[in-house]
Amino acid sequence: MKVYDTVTAAIEDLRERGYTADFNLLFDCIQAHDSKVHPQDFKIVETYRFEGDTDPGDEAVVYAIETISGVKGVLMYGYGVYSEDISEDMIRKLGSK
Repeated sequence: MKVYDTVTAAIEDLRERGYTADFNLLFDCIQAHDSKVHPQDFKIVETYRFEGDTDPGDEAVVYAIETISGVKGVLMYGYGVYSEDISEDMIRKLGSK
């Protein structure tokens, strides 16, 4: 697995490697465009954690995701104080890698 200094570098490299969809996190699924994908319908291929040395708001995780239908994309999730409310299934899925 690669090591990146910044979230931007990780996302740019993943895009170059074919992870082109932008996934957004919803309560119980991820979404790209008008398509919702539930936890059982995608796998996390790679995970990169970034911790803010001085600002907890800089803490984030970048996920390289592939759906069972073959869509490859990136999900960036900020954790800590500003993290979003998500279902237990999504917590398990995102924490599994």
